[in-house]
Amino acid sequence: MHRSAPATPEKAHAPAPRIRLARVLACGAVPVMLVAAGCSSGSGGDASKDSSASASGSKQASASPAPAKFAKLPDACKAVTPASIDKYVPKAKTKAGEVGKTSDPQAQASCTWNGLDDKGVQGSLYRWLDVDLKRYDSTAGLGSGDSLAQKQFDRAVSSAQATADAKNVKTSPVPGLGDQATAITFDLKKTDADFKYGVVVVRTANAVVTVDYNGTGYQGADAPQTNEVQEGATVTAKEAVATVATANNK
Repeated sequence: MHRSAPATPEKAHAPAPRIRLARVLACGAVPVMLVAAGCSSGSGGDASKDSSASASGSKQASASPAPAKFAKLPDACKAVTPASIDKYVPKAKTKAGEVGKTSDPQAQASCTWNGLDDKGVQGSLYRWLDVDLKRYDSTAGLGSGDSLAQKQFDRAVSSAQATADAKNVKTSPVPGLGDQATAITFDLKKTDADFKYGVVVVRTANAVVTVDYNGTGYQGADAPQTNEVQEGATVTAKEAVATVATANNK
């Protein structure tokens, strides 16, 4: 910072001007912000206000978010009605479903059904249904259960859309289901068969429901139509969402 040359005092024996001049020069030799703090009057009150505002902001930042709506998950294998299993997975190998592995069934649960319906000379129809449930608690420093579920919802939709080797990928909203819902359909060739997939992802408060329904035809039987797998995924997703709500009303 530029310093102005001191003026020559009129009287050599007058000490007051030199004292004042030394103070001015001392203030001029330090950065402006320090000058404002140490060389101006009345700064103490402003600093106190700033400190108080900072403390208030810190308390708000560390405050815990509101409690999540859902405190538990239902049994995933009971999230779909037996009637829907009969309709969408005919001749299911295990009608009760196969429970997915989980370290915390109140945070994540899943169930799978699959079946091969032999139509004789008309071929065989294969169907596979998977229901995955995830629940998030509100956590200080991470956010509310709803916001954490929102992130999982986005991840699940993106994952379905980015399925390797998928063709004819289409995405559409599912109105009136949960807080938000998206359907993704696509074609996928595997094990020398053409599969049709319908995936529906739903967020209901702090829970995320993902349903994957797919199928194909063997020995001359046709694969299901796109609208068939989307319907099956949507219907079973609605049942799963209702089951989550019911489990938390008990």
